[in-house]
Amino acid sequence: MGTMWSADLGAKSGPKYRRVAETIRGAIDAGTLSVGTKLPPVRELAYQLSITPGTVARAYSVLTDEGILVAEVGRGTFVAEKMTALQDDVWSRQLHIQEERDPKHVSLFSPRIADMGQVAAIREAMHKIADCDPHKLLNYPTRDGYAPVRTAVAKWLSKAPIGPVRERDIVLTHGGQNGLMITMQACLRGPSPVVMVEDLAYAGFRRAADMLRTNVVGVAMDEHGIRPDILELMIRKTGATVLCTSPEVHNPTGLFTPLERRLEIVEVARRHNVQLIEDDCYRLGQAQAPSYRSLAPELGWYVTSLSKLLTPSLRAGFVVAPEGGVNILRRAAEYSFFGLAQPMAELIRILLTDPRMPQLMDDVRTEMARYVRVAVNALGGFDINWSPDVPFIWLRLPAGWRAGPFTRAAEAEGIQIRSADEFALRDGRAPHAVRIAVNAHVSIRKFEDAMVRLRGLLDNPPEQISG
Repeated sequence: MGTMWSADLGAKSGPKYRRVAETIRGAIDAGTLSVGTKLPPVRELAYQLSITPGTVARAYSVLTDEGILVAEVGRGTFVAEKMTALQDDVWSRQLHIQEERDPKHVSLFSPRIADMGQVAAIREAMHKIADCDPHKLLNYPTRDGYAPVRTAVAKWLSKAPIGPVRERDIVLTHGGQNGLMITMQACLRGPSPVVMVEDLAYAGFRRAADMLRTNVVGVAMDEHGIRPDILELMIRKTGATVLCTSPEVHNPTGLFTPLERRLEIVEVARRHNVQLIEDDCYRLGQAQAPSYRSLAPELGWYVTSLSKLLTPSLRAGFVVAPEGGVNILRRAAEYSFFGLAQPMAELIRILLTDPRMPQLMDDVRTEMARYVRVAVNALGGFDINWSPDVPFIWLRLPAGWRAGPFTRAAEAEGIQIRSADEFALRDGRAPHAVRIAVNAHVSIRKFEDAMVRLRGLLDNPPEQISG
């Protein structure tokens, strides 16, 4: 139902959009605007207040983000029910960052993790930073000054099977990709260094190597990951000194490299003194096998981040150096960017020491797994790799579909996915497959609808290829 409410900004001070939001809050608190009341359209209220429609739209957006208002596509903006803090978290999880401009559009390019309370936790942490020691807001960062942050990271990593970790073994980076870049800088040696990656691999490996003017070669895989015999062959053939790999969650296939295979890879690496850079940024659950840093303490470099368990927006990454490697790693970081901004480092420390964080991260895992199950229920009749603790699905396309045409057909349906071609080396061959990432920024109903539309495409290929 509509409302005859008449807004008046009165003598309030501050930016106009805040004055509008404050006026609406006051009307709700006073009972003038009751639960379920429809607010005036943006242009109507703007005309009434003699302000721009953009100012009103911004005020409505602020109140919607706070859960005070609710916007329903095609119907308007309404006063939301009053909620407890717990209910408010649920409301935020369901409605934040929804892509309602085009109801059919869903981006499944990269994982978008659910908000299970981390937005509120980050906001609280930012308020604490605003009241921190002013020296942290005025001085250059120092190694000693970051010791409490590294200690918090070491405690967070204590359950990962990566071997003993002291705070001084850790270097803070601007996300996992930056971690890979500075680790390569620390590892690479010789006038024409060569980096090895899986035949299908995270494109960030290749891009980091390209930026460092390094040659990149692919190593063949099977269902257990990198083939040790091909690894040895490529080392002998190219003189490669670094291997970048993701044994826990291979991106893009989701494959896992078991312990027996890892030990074989370590044996080859030791024979040729090859550095092992392990990217562990995609794992949401417990590790299934010891890391290369644990199996080969003198060769293993471990890279991870908070992007898939907390938020990618903070660009919080960590590298754990092998024995004797931390000094050169620190130099690579310090010579590149002097260290993280002190307020950002302090934000990481506050979040990782927040007693709510373990449960919050578990809640993120659980919610992401719920989306994965929806995808598997819709696409389980096809050839897929999946795990509840991996925020994407690898789909091998049925006869009649090739990766390029399928991704274009999906995009015509408003669904963006990644072709296997994006993970292949420039001169490599990619299978007819796609990676479908979980997007928990849309409702699970909308995500399920996208999966059903993909299934419809898979069931109706443009051609049948026999043989």
